[in-house]
Amino acid sequence: MNGGIGGIFGEVSRHRTLMNIFDKAPVVDKDAFVAPSASIVGDVWVGRSSSIWYGCVLRGDVNSVSIGTGTNIQDNSLVHVAKSNLSGRVLPTIIGNNVTIGHSVVLHGCTVEDEAFVGMGATLLDGVVVEKNAMVAAGALVRQNTRIPCGEVWGGNPAKFLRKLTDEEIAFISQSALNYSNLARVHEAENAKDFDEIEFEKVLRKKFARRDEEYDSMLGVVRETPPELILPDNILADKAPKAA
Repeated sequence: MNGGIGGIFGEVSRHRTLMNIFDKAPVVDKDAFVAPSASIVGDVWVGRSSSIWYGCVLRGDVNSVSIGTGTNIQDNSLVHVAKSNLSGRVLPTIIGNNVTIGHSVVLHGCTVEDEAFVGMGATLLDGVVVEKNAMVAAGALVRQNTRIPCGEVWGGNPAKFLRKLTDEEIAFISQSALNYSNLARVHEAENAKDFDEIEFEKVLRKKFARRDEEYDSMLGVVRETPPELILPDNILADKAPKAA
């Protein structure tokens, strides 16, 4: 029979959301959200109100990763760096403010400037620069050292210029970043629940077969979230973004 705590309760997870490497440690702002299944390793800086979602890996080992304020890195995305390219150029990964990085994106030794948008499943290779208010379409492969100018949409494999962004699309990029900052507060509150709260909710789910108003009020759930993702009053109201 296996002895010790591991033998009684099974193997304990060794997953570490934040991990040092060499002499480098991640620096994450206290108002940022990092999902418990994400991995942030080494020389990585995450700014205020940014969110790192489930399954993401940000690895700053041979160089640094910097993420500004209000930026979201969505589920299963990978952010890594290059020590240098063939010409000796140092290639950290720099992501600006209010940037949206879609699900399952790969960013490697590149720069994404403020209020840019990278669609789901896109790959940005070493030396790429996505300028402010530019958009990379879903599934695009952006080759090394490509610069995507402000206000343009690029897509395809390899990525090429498709068209100019409309004013409505540029406004959408900013709104998308704000939506994710608000949504992160809801996930943060749920992840902060302790064991007793979670077990109590399990009991309620068994007791109430129907999801009615009484059930919702006991859980403190608001099921009809408005499109702009305004936070419920009972969810971290003190951390809600202040109106400009």
